[in-house]
Amino acid sequence: MSKYIVAIPSYKRENVLPEKTLKTLIDGKVDPKRIHIFVANDSERKKYETIPREMYGAIVVGKPGISRQRRFIIEYFPENTRVVSIDDDVQGVFQLDGDKLSKVGNLDKFYENAFSQLEKEKLFIWGVYPVHNPFFMKQKVTTDLKFILGTMYGFINRHDTKLKPSLQCKEKEDVEMSLLYYLKDGGVLRFNQITVKTKFHSEGGLGEKSERFKDNQDSAEYLAKKYPDLVTIFHRKNGMAEIRMARRPRV
Repeated sequence: MSKYIVAIPSYKRENVLPEKTLKTLIDGKVDPKRIHIFVANDSERKKYETIPREMYGAIVVGKPGISRQRRFIIEYFPENTRVVSIDDDVQGVFQLDGDKLSKVGNLDKFYENAFSQLEKEKLFIWGVYPVHNPFFMKQKVTTDLKFILGTMYGFINRHDTKLKPSLQCKEKEDVEMSLLYYLKDGGVLRFNQITVKTKFHSEGGLGEKSERFKDNQDSAEYLAKKYPDLVTIFHRKNGMAEIRMARRPRV
């Protein structure tokens, strides 16, 4: 199978993207020619074309909204393409090093190894630990039901409508993606010793902060109703609705 490509869905972050995700990738030895930036429309494309050309391979006009954009990315690439999806404001990728975190120096090697392990396990999606905190992380790769964080993950592309999260699930699209892959393939691959550094719910990106509390609640209620045996709702101290996944082994 051919080498991976990188897909970056982005909106209103033409100044942030080169300083964060593109720098993270290039410093990590990822070939810029493999990097595809997906923007919402032609107006956005013109803004992103101010990014130095040597930092990316292509800018693609897709769809507005993160859920629609990720659907577009799946259809854009042929089946069996190895795709790394990464958000536009990632400040670094880190690995557990004793009781601390150290930056992953060679991201290209990590991505290649991640896909090799994915194929060995006969699974189709891999992810990383969702919290940037070494206290909770373990030197362990798992294949049971786990949350695959949408900030950075890799998948072997399939044009399968059963793997597309509902557009109703605006703020928890990656939660439903995790569930759908698990239900179809019997497991998901997660590197619990690897994590990303980013600022969640920051301005720009593909949504506005003021709407996210309601969208989180609506998405959580949708998931709890559709997957009652696999998820439950809880709320953070700030009132934000979150989902807790049930423990399920690899099938």
